[in-house]
Amino acid sequence: MEDHGMFASSSSTRSACRKHSIYDKRRMTFKAVLIYFFLILLPCSSDDYGAHIVTEPMDNLEDETETPNRLNVDEELDERNGMATVLNGRLFGPLTNNSLIIVVQVHTRITYLRYLIGSLPKAFAIETVLLVFSHDYYDEDINNLVESIKFCRVVQIFYPYPIHSHSKCPEDSEETPEIRRKCENAEFRGHKTHKRRVQLKHHWWWKVNYVFDQLNATKFFTGLVLFLEEDNYVAQDSIYVLILMYKRIAKLCPQCNVLSIGPDTVISDYYEYNSTRSAEVEVMPWSGSATNMGFAFNRTTWNNIRRCAEYFCFEDDYNWDVSLESLSNKCPQGQLLVMIVQEPRIFHLGR
Repeated sequence: MEDHGMFASSSSTRSACRKHSIYDKRRMTFKAVLIYFFLILLPCSSDDYGAHIVTEPMDNLEDETETPNRLNVDEELDERNGMATVLNGRLFGPLTNNSLIIVVQVHTRITYLRYLIGSLPKAFAIETVLLVFSHDYYDEDINNLVESIKFCRVVQIFYPYPIHSHSKCPEDSEETPEIRRKCENAEFRGHKTHKRRVQLKHHWWWKVNYVFDQLNATKFFTGLVLFLEEDNYVAQDSIYVLILMYKRIAKLCPQCNVLSIGPDTVISDYYEYNSTRSAEVEVMPWSGSATNMGFAFNRTTWNNIRRCAEYFCFEDDYNWDVSLESLSNKCPQGQLLVMIVQEPRIFHLGR
């Protein structure tokens, strides 16, 4: 009888449990549906509508969560740099010394890069340009985005020592005490070695060397090279104004050897373009943050900079623009004098 009573009680309990189980499953299904729609709708808040230009943090220099296999990455980079195929070459013809080369330094901020690429086809005379994208991270989405460009010649190069495959001093790994002490030395103005920021300086120097001296498509080019970054945005008359300055530099400022169309101007939602100042330029020495955006120079200037390489490489600062300022101040051969516009034609979106 006791057993019968137990079975009877167990039967009713199972019935109740089934009801709770049904409700639990319904609640789980409801939550799963909510999560699914949340994930589906989330990306639409940035790229799909484009309402907010700044959608990524300015200092998005953190290590990526997945590190590609070093051997595979090195082989891929060597192969791509060896080929360095110029896309759209047949459509726009060969590069001449009257053409303009635009070099874009790229990390991982694809959202900003989309805005830059979106602004370029609106620039007058963009069809005369060779666009060089220099990467320090191998990313298929970014590569595919660049390869989709059809409005000018395009070539991609890859910094061969990216931190994700060459971590000599990893900040988050276990090393011997001797290596750790070496890696943690205050190498740059009181800062510990910061590989992500140091890479910016190394990448900058490598790409200029590679474009002027090694890349088959450009190593004999004697014209003007404009330097941009992935979070820049160009105005419609940017190329026109730069070429106009280059043609008149001998008359306006024969001692100038750098041109800049990106003065460090604070741009807000209420920024008003000053048509009176738009045709004005000024002359100033190279000065880090004041002249480091939208600047251009030719092979003659580069050869002078290269002769003073030690001042750049051994400057106790991980900022390439500050290191270039030090070179300009300390090495007479590499002194840089900049003719810069009063109104910007290059804008910085990543502030």
